[in-house]
Amino acid sequence: MLKGFWKLSWIEIKVFVREPMGVIGSLLVPVLLFVMFGRIFGAGKSTTQSLPVDVSAAAPPFNVAIAAALLLALGAVLSLIAIISIYREGGILKRLRATPLSPVTILGSHVIVKLIFTVIGMAVLTAAGKRTFPGLLSVNLVSFTAAVLLSTVSILSLGFVIASIVPTARFAQPIGAAVLYPMIAISGLFYPLDRLPHSLQVLAQLFPTTHAVGLLQGVWDGSGWSAHLGDVGALLASAVVCIALSTRVFRWE
Repeated sequence: MLKGFWKLSWIEIKVFVREPMGVIGSLLVPVLLFVMFGRIFGAGKSTTQSLPVDVSAAAPPFNVAIAAALLLALGAVLSLIAIISIYREGGILKRLRATPLSPVTILGSHVIVKLIFTVIGMAVLTAAGKRTFPGLLSVNLVSFTAAVLLSTVSILSLGFVIASIVPTARFAQPIGAAVLYPMIAISGLFYPLDRLPHSLQVLAQLFPTTHAVGLLQGVWDGSGWSAHLGDVGALLASAVVCIALSTRVFRWE
């Protein structure tokens, strides 16, 4: 089973690399935005947070590093939604399901590939940030990457639910984007949650993106995971709920 898992994962890695739009959307766009905003503002901290980085110019109105990391996660999720929809429409999922490989192996290979490329994306962001944000390395990058991976897993589980309900592969990414990107808008990344209308505050707490931003900000400003156990629990709970839901609604054909 494990041999089949890694063999299938290797195939999915090659499929991902051979698709230029997947690489561009998942890796290149977040890095370019990170570098662009870094050059514009020349600083790596939010106006409302005390960050362990050097400030050489006017700070951006949001945490650029967290925005880039979140875009990496969402790029992975949109890629997952697209590939699952394409595989279903092309009958590939049906054929894979007929093999001795278990559903966990088949779908788990997609998850591990997205996490691998998320780590690669974080490495590229770190390399780019050495020059863009001189004090970036004072952040605990291992802890920050772990927070990004947990956030990605939580949002990926939601991606499986979305992939199950999209009608065709043609509409997979547009529908995924229409669902996911508004979640970022009320996640607290660009605008403080306590300034939103009460109804939006309640709605925001239901989304994994909100808790991803909370955890990432906590690791970034040095307060750490222990100060954000509520966000960690919410991300895990969201993953469990979405996985349970996807097992009921996921379609192989």
